[in-house]
Amino acid sequence: MKGKILIVDDEKDLRDLLKSVVEADFTVTEADSGAALLKCFSQDAPDVVILDLKLPDANGLDLLPQIKKTWPDCEVVVLTGEATFEAAVEATKRGAYHFINKPFNLQALQVTIGRALESRQQKEENNSLRRAISTMSGSSAPVFQSPAMQNVVRTVERVAPADVTILITGESGTGKEVIADLIHNLSPRSKNKIVKVNCAALPRELIESELFGSVKGAFTGAHTDRDGLFRQAEGGTLFLDEISEMPIDTQSKLLRVLQDQKVRPVGGKTDYQTNCRIIAATNRKPEDAIKDGKLREDLFYRISAISVYLPPLRERREDILPLANAFLKRFASQANRTLRGFTPAAAERLAGFDWPGNIRQLQNEIQRAVLLCEGPDVDASDLSVSEIRMVPSEGHDTNFTLLEGVERNAIIQMLRETGGNKLETAKKLGIGRQTLYNKIKAYGIET
Repeated sequence: MKGKILIVDDEKDLRDLLKSVVEADFTVTEADSGAALLKCFSQDAPDVVILDLKLPDANGLDLLPQIKKTWPDCEVVVLTGEATFEAAVEATKRGAYHFINKPFNLQALQVTIGRALESRQQKEENNSLRRAISTMSGSSAPVFQSPAMQNVVRTVERVAPADVTILITGESGTGKEVIADLIHNLSPRSKNKIVKVNCAALPRELIESELFGSVKGAFTGAHTDRDGLFRQAEGGTLFLDEISEMPIDTQSKLLRVLQDQKVRPVGGKTDYQTNCRIIAATNRKPEDAIKDGKLREDLFYRISAISVYLPPLRERREDILPLANAFLKRFASQANRTLRGFTPAAAERLAGFDWPGNIRQLQNEIQRAVLLCEGPDVDASDLSVSEIRMVPSEGHDTNFTLLEGVERNAIIQMLRETGGNKLETAKKLGIGRQTLYNKIKAYGIET
């Protein structure tokens, strides 16, 4: 689709020249005066405005704020035959994208217009992202400040409209469900619902009936026909969290469903067509899950047409304080409290901690601090997390990466603080109990 450009200049020969240069890529509208420009304000917004500063009835500098107020996202390229440094600075202050002197090089002007259009399109993409985030489930918008997460968002923006399966990987608590919500809300399926299931939480004997549905009498307790999650997600998205915890035989049946786009309820004799997008997630490294027999290799290739990796919070520290402030605002409102923020000591403590439980642990920590702090700001003394101390390995293999060593020591420290209570340790770390068991085993921690 062509972009839209508005040329505002009183010289017809120049307008004709500009039109001949851009009409292959743009639908062109012209205005020969300030009054003619004002009449254009009732029309759809152009992507780019080429504005001459010297018009017979107006000063282009005075028109700039009106243009930006009426069409906030359009980009304005200013032309002038009487260029001064002061005018260029003022035009930029008033919202101009670029300032070009007459006479100008046509090729350079084309490049500038192309970049202005790219800037306009980027604004539209950002607006679409904000609109999607504003409609997402949950009580707060996600925070994407770090370069690592901004790269994730750029990937999501590109792949969300395509109807392909997506695998989200990353440690427990890194925000995989939030990204699944974002993908759904940026996709054409957003008008329908996203159905979520934690595969690790479903009893082995019930997982297939939950996914595929069942017919009356299929098993003990099946008193009526039951729709499965595939049918519930019809036209929308089915999010399969912790897919590597799904029984291997069920993974085989899931693979068949994905290949044939047909589902047979448990105990049923006929198939029904299914139309939902699959987003899967796992906190295991896929290659390790396949090697350990937790994930079928053929299923992995089927669900990972696109893979999105979420780095742990310790690798995107730029997100820690913005997230903490967002949680503080939310929990203070829920508790009907007025809190200004974090003291420098508290902010330093939060930013320096490695958060083995990632965002979930950070959220739990801020909620606790909001309830316990007595001053107008959350102080370091209100936080339960402390600077991680390196704990002796007590004879175990220490051939871990630095980050794995930090995580291992955090788990050991928390186990000591809770007297070895694994459930309480998992809660304090902000991770699932099964995740904690897996890490204890992987790190050779004696309990």
